[in-house]
Amino acid sequence: MMYLVVGAAGQLGSCMKDVLGARAEYVDRDELDITDESAVKDWFAAREYDFVINCAAYTAVDKAEDESALAQLLNSTAAGWLAKYGRRIIHISTDYVFSGSGDTPLKETDETEPKSVYGKTKLAGEEEVLEQAETAAVIRTAWLVSEYGNNFVKTMRRLGAEKPELGVVADQFGTPTYATDLARAIEAMLPQIRPGSREVYHFTNEGSASWYDLASFIMQESKLPCKINPIATAQFPTKAARPTYSVLDKSKIKKTFSLEIRDWKDAIKDCIGRM
Repeated sequence: MMYLVVGAAGQLGSCMKDVLGARAEYVDRDELDITDESAVKDWFAAREYDFVINCAAYTAVDKAEDESALAQLLNSTAAGWLAKYGRRIIHISTDYVFSGSGDTPLKETDETEPKSVYGKTKLAGEEEVLEQAETAAVIRTAWLVSEYGNNFVKTMRRLGAEKPELGVVADQFGTPTYATDLARAIEAMLPQIRPGSREVYHFTNEGSASWYDLASFIMQESKLPCKINPIATAQFPTKAARPTYSVLDKSKIKKTFSLEIRDWKDAIKDCIGRM
């Protein structure tokens, strides 16, 4: 089987390359401009893939509030074109499609109510993919980290080495996701996805944490003396609203594809060990 990984230079795309190796072709914006419909159409007219794995997205959450048209183009319109012309697709979405106002793990069937431009454009992308593709698996994930690119783990390790103490938000709860674990889950899903199905799934590592919990664990595992102080969201205002609670229920993906998912602490420990 041969796959196409779109957004190959990002965190998840890089981890997909580690996992799939020569079984996939890898493209980023330099090779394929997914915001150009004719380019996408021509690409797939000349090539055949068993599945497209779309890791590309506009992910600058706060900046999206001022660049809504670009976020919509990348997160929704372009995703729809990949689904339409690629026909069979795994598309990565986000916990930001939810309001984050609850306090129990979110299922795929729970009501979506995004509070940010980023979340709204990602939800629109889900809808485009499910409408346009012959076969689609939309995977919502959250708090993605890895040894690649820029992410919370890397930022905390850098700041922890520079500063004696840091204030980190303690009243937003979710679950970290090691991108390598998500890539391995996608690898396991690929041969099992039923032709003609269009489904939404949730994947993160297991457990739950606040950003404060995660930062404290990073310092501990990195053997950095930086003290982490808990602060409220109100003390760290951002342009875009963040979900207060976005722990995702993984029951569906585990049952459908017989997946075992490890705890976030084990995953983060592994991630830090590879840095």
